Amino acid sequence: MAPAAGGVEPTLATLGDIAVTHHWVHVPAGRYPIRGTTWTVQDMSRSEEKIATVGIVLAILFVWVCLLGLLFLLMKERRLVGWVQVSVQGQGFHHATMVPASPHAVGQAHQFVNYCRQLSAG
Repeated sequence: MAPAAGGVEPTLATLGDIAVTHHWVHVPAGRYPIRGTTWTVQDMSRSEEKIATVGIVLAILFVWVCLLGLLFLLMKERRLVGWVQVSVQGQGFHHATMVPASPHAVGQAHQFVNYCRQLSAG
């Protein structure tokens, strides 16, 4: 049973501008019951790879040493770019938030959505 309208529940989890308590979903548009909500997560991140700046500088400095300096151009940097979108839909509302992608953020978004799905079912 949900607490009275004036009752305050502790926030159990937040992601972006979405916060959840045991009985409510809080979004910028208002507060809605969590029971029966549908949660989705969409990973819109991608991995980029480029030659490291240090590798370019070392290649320029050591290019005249038997051309071995060119091996420094094989140094690569990998980084994750993009967004992770989390959406919640319930009776009378729909809200989506996007968080910048990082290895930690992608895993956190999936854990958040799985936790919210458990709350909405129970």
